[in-house]
Amino acid sequence: MPSLFSPAAPVRLQSKANLCNVHALSAPLPHNKIFPKDERVCTLSSKLSLLAGSPFTYFPISTTGRKPCPQRKLVIVSKKVNGLQEAMRIKRERELQSAKKVRRRPPLRRGRVSPRLTVPDHIPKPPYIGLPALPELASEYQIHDSEGIARMRAACELASRVLDYAGTLIRPSVTTDEIDKAVHQMIIEAGAYPSPLGYGRFPKSVCTSVNECMCHGIPDSRQLQDGDIINIDVTVYLNGYHGDTSKTFFCGNVSEPLKQLVKVTEECMERGIAVCKDGASFKKIGKKISEHAEKYGYSVVERFVGHGVGTIFHSQPIIYHHRNEETGCMIEGQTFTIEPILSMGSIEYVTWPDNWTTLTADGSPAAQFEHTILITRTGAEILTKH
Repeated sequence: MPSLFSPAAPVRLQSKANLCNVHALSAPLPHNKIFPKDERVCTLSSKLSLLAGSPFTYFPISTTGRKPCPQRKLVIVSKKVNGLQEAMRIKRERELQSAKKVRRRPPLRRGRVSPRLTVPDHIPKPPYIGLPALPELASEYQIHDSEGIARMRAACELASRVLDYAGTLIRPSVTTDEIDKAVHQMIIEAGAYPSPLGYGRFPKSVCTSVNECMCHGIPDSRQLQDGDIINIDVTVYLNGYHGDTSKTFFCGNVSEPLKQLVKVTEECMERGIAVCKDGASFKKIGKKISEHAEKYGYSVVERFVGHGVGTIFHSQPIIYHHRNEETGCMIEGQTFTIEPILSMGSIEYVTWPDNWTTLTADGSPAAQFEHTILITRTGAEILTKH
């Protein structure tokens, strides 16, 4: 769960033949058309790959003994385009057309939010439950000993299994409220607490963010539609430790531009994780993510960040997913999340009156992926690997 921060003219050509009809370079000439014996007529198409402005000289030759016409020059102007350039132009046009179709989807509307679900009394609850306000970001890093790492692995493994199960429920006509209820039940049956429930008065057990919703979508009565994308963000609190993960799923037949957005977002997360190890600077994460997103013309949302996670839900360090010059290095045994959000358009946002649901200001689709990782001496272990 992200933390809240931040036509060609006729040309007369020399020829030994009396009549000529060149179809390969032009549109077809009229049938049964008779031309004078002393000249040949053909039409050149702009498809000729000649250098722009090159002069073309021709000398009509008389076969009837009449005096030939004076020399003339004709300038043929064309644009030389190789196959790759043309293919890329067509691809871009198709992508733009598809993107316009994506933006024509009806804007997200809030449905009815059902009452908050209950959690059995015997399940331990995180300390923020019952507090009237959102807890402040804790200043301490989450660094664990061997026992703490074992508990983190257990919490993260459960979160990953719950997320995989939630993904199997996605299909057109299913409501996000139904997904929330199923996720809630699986978590409490495992003896864990759904971390979002009651966090800063968040009313549900999971975040469900559809289409242009960047993050923190509240499950409600809205039915998923064919072609939607939906991010499901699961965090569980098990034996005193939080495991946090999310993934963007497809609902039915999703357009190619949306599929690419989702694919690139996941790749951005993976590239961010790949630079992590003991002693590495945190700013490398944002650099790698930004470089990859920019190759495809996507924007990295700056408002929401990764965070430390462990016995505390949200703590330092703040993990920026965009380019930044923040100081700080990773430490072996440390756990935190990497969870970039990419937008097909603006990174500006609007938040609904519920103070949680956050959408792109221009209605552009957004996608997100998240893992909790453990820093090791030589790299990073993905604790929530699906």
